[in-house]
Amino acid sequence: MRIVGIDEAGRGPVLGPLVFGICSIPSSDEHLLMEQGVKDSKMLSRKKRQDIEQWFWDEANKRGWYGTTISHSPERIDMALQDKGLNWLEVEGFREAMHSLPIQTDLSVMADACDVNAERFTQRICDGLDGWPWPNTTFTSEHKADDNHLIVAMASILAKEERDRAVARLGETTGVVVGSGYPSDPTTKQALHHLCTEESIHDEVRWGWATTERFWKNHREGDVPVRGHLRTVQQTLFEDDSTRIS
Repeated sequence: MRIVGIDEAGRGPVLGPLVFGICSIPSSDEHLLMEQGVKDSKMLSRKKRQDIEQWFWDEANKRGWYGTTISHSPERIDMALQDKGLNWLEVEGFREAMHSLPIQTDLSVMADACDVNAERFTQRICDGLDGWPWPNTTFTSEHKADDNHLIVAMASILAKEERDRAVARLGETTGVVVGSGYPSDPTTKQALHHLCTEESIHDEVRWGWATTERFWKNHREGDVPVRGHLRTVQQTLFEDDSTRIS
């Protein structure tokens, strides 16, 4: 039996991708995660996360462990907000992570629930899985699974490190100090002055975020740009639903 953990990083930021991490190891190896100090990525320093990530890849090569990340771009996030919403995009990301698994039998899967209803989150993911139910496989979603299950914590580290690299690349390619990408970060707020100009909004900005809308209304002229729409008429950017991000 192999255990599988899935988690995401970057639901809230105004900059950069939403990243899904997944990993799979034999259940008999779980104690190695504890010995290495694996915890939810939010509870670890950047240096510790980097060290654990490198350790995981080293062990994966020796022990046949599996891990990968899947990134959803700001453009895809914006399109999702104009369609079914962010919760459904999360479902798609977790489902894509599951489809990446090289072994789809004899698995115990644990996911960090991204829906107030954890059972509904599980059902939505499984409803779209090719060949589900998989042989001798269970799928469970829990709130705070990254706190309670080491395999999910490991997935959270993989996702967090990949997202951090993406944000770092944005800073390198633009020459702008972008900070963490979160709306509450003063450095990120300052970066919007360089990434949201009258001529264009950078592709790595989430145009559909309320943060972007407020910045535009306070510092730019004309209609707030909507990804995929020409700025020829007044656009209504948001509807009142639970997926609106501040």
